[in-house]
Amino acid sequence: MLSKVIAQANVDHVEKWFERADKIVIVSHVSPDGDAIGSSLGLYHFLLSQDKTVHVIVPNAFPDFLKWMPGAKEIIQYNRYKEFADKLIQEADVICCLDFNVLKRIDEMEEAVKNSPGRKMLVDHHLNPGDFARITISHPNISSTSELVFRLICQLGNFGDISKEGAECIYTGMMTDTGGFTFNSNNREIYLIIGELLSKGIDKDEIYRRVFNTHTEDRFRLMGYVLYDKMQVFPQFKAALITLSREEQKRFHHMKGDTEGFVNMPLSIKDVCFSVFLREDTEKDMIKVSLRSVGTFPCNQVAAEFFNGGGHLNASGGEFYGPMEDAVALFKQALVKYEDQLLGKK
Repeated sequence: MLSKVIAQANVDHVEKWFERADKIVIVSHVSPDGDAIGSSLGLYHFLLSQDKTVHVIVPNAFPDFLKWMPGAKEIIQYNRYKEFADKLIQEADVICCLDFNVLKRIDEMEEAVKNSPGRKMLVDHHLNPGDFARITISHPNISSTSELVFRLICQLGNFGDISKEGAECIYTGMMTDTGGFTFNSNNREIYLIIGELLSKGIDKDEIYRRVFNTHTEDRFRLMGYVLYDKMQVFPQFKAALITLSREEQKRFHHMKGDTEGFVNMPLSIKDVCFSVFLREDTEKDMIKVSLRSVGTFPCNQVAAEFFNGGGHLNASGGEFYGPMEDAVALFKQALVKYEDQLLGKK
């Protein structure tokens, strides 16, 4: 029996909105990952079963290894179809904001969503949610937004309306946001949910293969280059750093999603508890910052303090505007400031 995590008042409110709505738009964050796409498509399939007109809109492209997901071909990229997407957002009765906590995380879509008369609801598991939505379902203790979508559908009394296709999407989001259930996944109820998703006929082994084991040769060669030439280990701080320039990405024919998971690799080194990946963005003049940790080290604090970011205790992100050498220098400053925590002295 799953605990009722979401406040009943919010569930009742969502139920009324969905009953009255004809047109619903689902939006998620820039550079959408598995949880963003999984939660969006999971909710999309459910709302289709309720005879709603539904569209999923994301700011830009998402990785190829997620494009097999049922409904992925119907996702609208805002940066490619802005005029059409703006019209859908403007006409929406309800806008479901999934897997982000503040509107700046949807990049160029921010103004369109903010100015739409549609009623806005937020479903997310990141810290510090903004106040832009009339319904806020925010639970940072939950493993993924996809899990929250599953819980919401169940608390609405509609578990029976979750299709196999919707279950595949929800499972994918849960799986990817926990690294294949290797972190942030000790809550026993996660496995109760997996059991219920399996009852819908999903093949979790095949989903794992499609997400984690269908990469290109270029991606593997890039991985080897990163591990041999680009990874720096700082044993005195129990930390590691990977950097990657635009030119290096171009050399290996980088595609969206090719560097997914690279930040986690140094954490397999004995005694390394903190890993940072600095990658020059191929679309904007900025450096994307990914941070991961194990144990109690708060990489989200480092992200917030040094890289204009945030996230979870063990998985967070940020951004840096400036040359790579300055970003590396900032990373080293962070190591010095957090030395005691990295070494377990605090």
